[in-house]
Amino acid sequence: MAQNRDYYEILGVDRNASQEEIKKAYRKLAIKYHPDKNPGDKEAEEKFKELAEAYAVLSDPEKRRRYDQFGHAGVGSGAGAQGFDFTDFDLADALRQFMEEGFGFGFGDIFGSSRSGGRRRKVTRKGSDLQIKLKLTLEEIATGVTKKIKVRKKVACPECNGTGSAKYSKTVMCPVCHGSGEIRQVSRSLFGQFVNVTTCHRCNGEGQVIENPCHTCHGSGLIDGSKTIEVNVPAGVSTGNYITLRGEGNAGIRGGQPGDLIIYIEEVPHELFERQGNDVVLYLPISFPTAALGGTIEVPTLTGKAKLKIAPGTQSGKILRMRGKGIPYLRGAGSGDQLVQVQVYVPTKLNDQERQILEKLATSENLDPSKNSHKSFFDKFKEAFSI
Repeated sequence: MAQNRDYYEILGVDRNASQEEIKKAYRKLAIKYHPDKNPGDKEAEEKFKELAEAYAVLSDPEKRRRYDQFGHAGVGSGAGAQGFDFTDFDLADALRQFMEEGFGFGFGDIFGSSRSGGRRRKVTRKGSDLQIKLKLTLEEIATGVTKKIKVRKKVACPECNGTGSAKYSKTVMCPVCHGSGEIRQVSRSLFGQFVNVTTCHRCNGEGQVIENPCHTCHGSGLIDGSKTIEVNVPAGVSTGNYITLRGEGNAGIRGGQPGDLIIYIEEVPHELFERQGNDVVLYLPISFPTAALGGTIEVPTLTGKAKLKIAPGTQSGKILRMRGKGIPYLRGAGSGDQLVQVQVYVPTKLNDQERQILEKLATSENLDPSKNSHKSFFDKFKEAFSI
């Protein structure tokens, strides 16, 4: 800890200073005492670390509140301090904080993973996420559905319970990083001393290695496995929507948190219906007598069958709306509509009786389109080509 000096005094700010004022003060002084600007100057290095410690407390609202209330006892290693311990706070930690605050001149987090309070956190290697596609029919999308899917993934090794160690084996300190989990390399340039901190390649940042790895999983703690998972899909989803199942991805290495399973929805094209947002379109062929005389017919919907009234004189191409027979809204009440576009069916083959009836009807003026419109197509055609 910074020898119990007042943190506000270290940064040269008032106790009522805003977060922006604290940040500006830290940036100005940290740049002034940065090791790259003061190569070999131990006093400047100590001041740089002192500034970093003060800023780590005062830039955090909770830590600042505790410091204002209890002083250094509120941010020390005591029972009530919530682990704000600066005992091991060193130059690398100070440099890392400087970079993480965006003052690193574009180099980013070049010093490795972040720390909290100066102590290296125990490394846990989270399992990777899995992604799968779930194909659904329009009927399933219209009502919602529960699906059971079998997922192949990495699971904890039953032989070693995911520890990676053989029976009665133990972990030992990593011989490369000596338990720190990090490799530090100090180099010098024209700009001064440069410290590069990377994760230890031998222990992957854990600080320990397995003395005798499990023969089944070879020390990873993982084996290939599978699991049948039940997925509840709400009504109204569409292609591109996804469902995230937390913790159903690959297991983490040696007790690490499992990854997630991300299920992407893929809509299967329908042989009868065409989806347009939350509406569905049905192209329905009807006979000429039905179009001319009208009537009630039975039509398919996504949830069964329904009656549809055809008005007398319905023209081919007319769209009839069946309200609420479409896809439910994913967020909100109600559903889209079913749009039925009627198409008058023209037979390609006629028997003798049908032919005689149609030949007789063909002489009717009421069935002649050139004589039964306000301005027939033929009139418009003549006007278009008249001289």
